[in-house]
Amino acid sequence: MSRWRAKTFLFFTPSLSSQKSAGEFLTRLSERTVDKDATVSDETIQAQAVAITKWGTSPANDLEAVTQPVLVANGDDDTMFPTIKSIELFQKSPNATLSIFPDASHGGIFQYAREFVRQAVTFLDGLTRVKCRALREPRARHLA
Repeated sequence: MSRWRAKTFLFFTPSLSSQKSAGEFLTRLSERTVDKDATVSDETIQAQAVAITKWGTSPANDLEAVTQPVLVANGDDDTMFPTIKSIELFQKSPNATLSIFPDASHGGIFQYAREFVRQAVTFLDGLTRVKCRALREPRARHLA
């Protein structure tokens, strides 16, 4: 299977809408000519598959200990990383935000790129405001 076909199969559902998004994604991907990511080796792909399989079949233990904010995004029909595992990750992480994209597989963030970017910016902006507020408060008290 070609890498392009694999991306279409693994990242998008068979629906017409999702396959249309796959074509748009692949077009965007091929338009990039500078600062391109290095080609992923077959060894890396295999290691990722092993890691996903191990995580997908293991209980989600100790996630309550993760106190950092986490943005969890997935498609509602992910063939590589079961959607239920994203829901479990969200439920067991005390500071998680969950986004499940409809009619999407592993490439939900590519299929809904604009929506995902909006969500990610909002998520990161919230982190920045909290961090900046924490940094300003002691200084403000010092100046008072």
